[in-house]
Amino acid sequence: MDRIYPDSKVEIHGFLARHYDTIMVLMSFGMYRFFIRDAISRMNIMPGDKILDMGAGTGTNSCYMLAYLSGSGKITGIDISDDMIEQFKKKCSTSPGVDILKMRADKELPFASEFDKVFISFVLHGLPQHARQVVIENAFKALRDRGEFFILDYNEFSLEDKAFYERVAFRMLECPYAFDFIKRDWKSILSDKGFGDFREHLFFRGYVRLLRARKLSRGTKP
Repeated sequence: MDRIYPDSKVEIHGFLARHYDTIMVLMSFGMYRFFIRDAISRMNIMPGDKILDMGAGTGTNSCYMLAYLSGSGKITGIDISDDMIEQFKKKCSTSPGVDILKMRADKELPFASEFDKVFISFVLHGLPQHARQVVIENAFKALRDRGEFFILDYNEFSLEDKAFYERVAFRMLECPYAFDFIKRDWKSILSDKGFGDFREHLFFRGYVRLLRARKLSRGTKP
């Protein structure tokens, strides 16, 4: 299947999509699920929250978030991969209040001021900057005032300051877009789009960050 962005490594189909969770567990020496659970536990999910999961993938993240919701809570996942969507449906879309839609996060979405939280995990770094801007705009539009946008992805860092083996590993594993992603000031970018009140938690020696950005009400300063 042709990729929308040929240089990206976040568009996953076929064998990799069907075995994504297993591959991630093996690559992380069993730490993947613990890491995701830890990150999600820091989102302060309320029982009645409405959550948009952008790039929902196999549904692992949504299933973990679902554990914090009551009957009034809701999760809407979006993804572009049929293989990922199939796994999502098998894993957690049969639960009440959970749905998965085939949509692109980098195209205009039909959501407006209806979610308390938007979550995106390891997607933005694999997109060109113009597409990232659209994703951020979609998140802003989808959130209610004071809603929270959570970005779980690489932190900002200088690759050249890292050890030789770390530089080699990053270059082997990541696409060209990721090299651009880690150089950008994401709090400034998000501020320009109407977000503020930032909070962050770092993982893996600062290489990975969970960044919380709040949608500011009109007239509110960051």
